[in-house]
Amino acid sequence: MTTKPKARKFRIKRSVPPMPTATSADIGSAQPKEHVAPERPTAPERAAGPRPVPDADPAAQRPSASQPKVEDSTRPDTVRSGEVSSAKEVAGELDMDAIRREGLTGRQLRMARRVAQKHGLAPTSDFDAVRLLRSKGIDPFQRSNMLELVVPQAGGEHRDGAPGDMMAQLPAQQGGAGTGRVQLPQTVPAGGGINLPSTELSPAERRQREIGDIQRDISRRRRRKLGLLMVRLAFFVMLPTFAAGYYFYKVATPMYATNSQFLIIQSEGTSTSPFGGLLPTQFANSADSIATQAYLQSKDAMLRLDADANFKAHFSDSAIDPIQRLADNPTNEEAYKVYKKNVKIGYDPTEGVIRMEVIAADPHVSTDFSRNLLEYAEERVNNLSKKKREDGMADAVQGLEQAMEKRRASQQNLIELQVQNGVDPEAEIIAIRTQITTYEGLLIEKELELAALLDNTRPNKAKVDGAQGDVRRLNEQLDKLNSKLNSATQGEDSLAKKAVELQLAQADLVAADTNLQLAQTGLEAARAEANRQVRYLTVAVEPVAPEEPTYPRKFENTILAFLIFAGIYLMLSLTSAILREQVTS
Repeated sequence: MTTKPKARKFRIKRSVPPMPTATSADIGSAQPKEHVAPERPTAPERAAGPRPVPDADPAAQRPSASQPKVEDSTRPDTVRSGEVSSAKEVAGELDMDAIRREGLTGRQLRMARRVAQKHGLAPTSDFDAVRLLRSKGIDPFQRSNMLELVVPQAGGEHRDGAPGDMMAQLPAQQGGAGTGRVQLPQTVPAGGGINLPSTELSPAERRQREIGDIQRDISRRRRRKLGLLMVRLAFFVMLPTFAAGYYFYKVATPMYATNSQFLIIQSEGTSTSPFGGLLPTQFANSADSIATQAYLQSKDAMLRLDADANFKAHFSDSAIDPIQRLADNPTNEEAYKVYKKNVKIGYDPTEGVIRMEVIAADPHVSTDFSRNLLEYAEERVNNLSKKKREDGMADAVQGLEQAMEKRRASQQNLIELQVQNGVDPEAEIIAIRTQITTYEGLLIEKELELAALLDNTRPNKAKVDGAQGDVRRLNEQLDKLNSKLNSATQGEDSLAKKAVELQLAQADLVAADTNLQLAQTGLEAARAEANRQVRYLTVAVEPVAPEEPTYPRKFENTILAFLIFAGIYLMLSLTSAILREQVTS
């Protein structure tokens, strides 16, 4: 879109009137040349549009009080003196005053200074920058063509012509912002061809074009790489995910899962361990639960299930899709792989519960499989502690029988000794010692009595003889008793030896009685421990046949397949990028 150049008002000010008698050379050397200072319109005038330019300003020709009166130079007696300013300086000052009166904003002035600096001008102020740009024919406030340079008009400055010719050339040399601008459409002059556009590019345009080419090349390569990436993603991720989704939604056979829960508990009893009360129940039977879980996941359980419920025949049915179906006459290893995939058992140690999920193509078949496995688990639980209970009870019973035999032998030996001796040797020895003690006491009394009789000056002979006879008889009796006691404690058949044998037999009997009591106590403890070792399988959740298929989970499995393929592609991409970097480095 082209802009119409604005009409401008020009005012001609003459500093010295022309002298008719002076030559052109004198005028050029003594007088300044005429200069036309264009008056810039203010902001309201620019908004109002162009205004006509008058031929002459009558007010400029009338003398005013502020202007000095010019003497008539035609008079020969007139003498001129003082400093004379050049026409260029006078025009510049007038232009600066006119620019200040326009009321330009600070932003416009800063813009004018930047434009002047870009064009290589050296303004002394912002207003001077506006003046210089306008003198060059450049609009300092045009945003779209701020860097546009104005081609000067042909003809140049008139030096030797008359003032009237110079005034006629001023609009062409000092035009406004629209002067020299290319207006479209336009015609090309016939001669010269100087107005044709140049085929050479400036460095800035060349740099801009190169940057544009680089940007287009980068954009083109990015689009190509993005297209290749989308192709790889479609081939390695989207197509496998679509195939997996098609299988899950259209091909996969619906499977029914029967869930059940059971736990293994032990008989309540008093623990003999001081830390038995501190151990929770789930830790006390965790080993049994783990052993039961391992048994249900073993090949032995699979073979029993196949023998009882035809596990292989069910999963070899042709109604099942080929991926989940067993081949005809499968081996135990192939059937065991399918068994582990369709029989899921998990043990929760925090709650002590075993969760079992049995999957089959028919809900009633899955329920039958689950019940058979529960029976196998109960049988295994009953057999886990049976050996331990039997071993503990067998040891206790054997110890009790041995203790009873020893007590019986000890008691029989004691009775035989008592029968052989007839009397109690120890009691007989005690009786002899008692008699000796008694006779010794009587002997001491008689000796004291005899000593008392002999102490008289004239003792009674009869009493003395009687006392002496009593003493003699007591001594004889004591001798007999001592001889009897010595014969009872000495020799192989002495009463002392018989008493010792009898005491040993009694000690053996007491020891046998003690051992018998300990054996009986051990038997009771073994019986209590055996009762405590009894395990019971309690079914918390009974297996119930489902009404709707549980597997496959179509949406979840499709999303999982997408994540798996995306992860594989990402790992392969990273690996290839690392290898490529290592090779190229």
